Parts: sequence; C-alpha cells; structure tokens
Amino acid sequence: MATRIAILIAVVGFIVPAYGQPGQQDKRRGKREQEARPQQSPQHSREEARAWQQRKGWVPQGGGGQGQKSWPQNRARNWESERRGWSQRGGYGGYYIPQNRFSISFGSGHPFRIGSRPSLYRGFPRFRYGGHSFLLVDPWPEDWADNWYNSDDVYVDYDDGYYLYNRRHPGPGLAITVVL
Repeated sequence: MATRIAILIAVVGFIVPAYGQPGQQDKRRGKREQEARPQQSPQHSREEARAWQQRKGWVPQGGGGQGQKSWPQNRARNWESERRGWSQRGGYGGYYIPQNRFSISFGSGHPFRIGSRPSLYRGFPRFRYGGHSFLLVDPWPEDWADNWYNSDDVYVDYDDGYYLYNRRHPGPGLAITVVL
C-alpha cells in the first residue's frame, strides 16, 4: 500500500508541473485563441484612404516601386531584394475592409484564383475579389508561373496591412492595398 501511495505522489508531482499551476492552462488557452483571432484593423475615413491612394502613399519618397507600363515589368528580377512589407513602406494608410465582412471572404480559409491577368491601374496590377479591388504594390516573384493568377490558389490576409499569399509558393505575402 505504501508503495502505491509513493507512486501516486510521484505521478501527481510529475503531472502538476507539466501542466502548470491551476489557472495557467486557461491563460495559455486564452492567449492561443487571441493569437488565432485576426487583429482588428484601425479605420481611416474614405476620404483619408482615397487621399493616401491618390498620392500613392505606399511608394517611398526616394522612388522605387513606382509602377510599370506593362504587366511583365511588374515581375521581380530578385524578389527577396525588391519586396517590401508595410512596415518598410511606412505603414498602411488605405481603406480597411470591416472585420465582419473580412472574416466572411478573406483569410487563409478562403482561397481563390484571380482568374484573369490583373489589369494595370496607375502602373500597378489590379484585381477584384470579394467585392473589393486590390492593387499589388509588390512585384510578383520571379519563380511564380507566368499565369499564376489562373493556376494558383491565393488568399488575402491582414497583418498591419493587406497581403496576398500564394498557396503554391508559401512564404511572405505580396503587399496589396484596397482600391476605392
């Protein structure tokens, strides 16, 4: 009997530290759920977003990323050195999709194919999805197929700005902006 009690004490002594103190499991679960939820995006008025787009707010003052005259020119020659996320661009100042509408059509659980080659708008590729128009403000990577917009499943997600992700080519997303 004493041996059984000793084993029980040893097992309990091992399990409690492995699972943490009471209440910590709830804290960890809450943190995981919070990390899994998309962050609420700040809101700009339509006028602020439109003004940011009119002045091409995603383009750095020193030049670069000015847009191109044809579709093939928007392909990167060395994407790793040419891409820039929103933090490198000084932040996202465009239109935000309201969170209740975003969760219905966007995020990694809502892949789609663009279906036709994006048209150029102000020198940047433009496509429509989910009732919104988007501009690719990053060049598309050199290792993507010429017709990736027809053949690859992509999705739009938000992380301090909007990004287009390609399921065939996992990795960093292409910075995009919602066009009004």
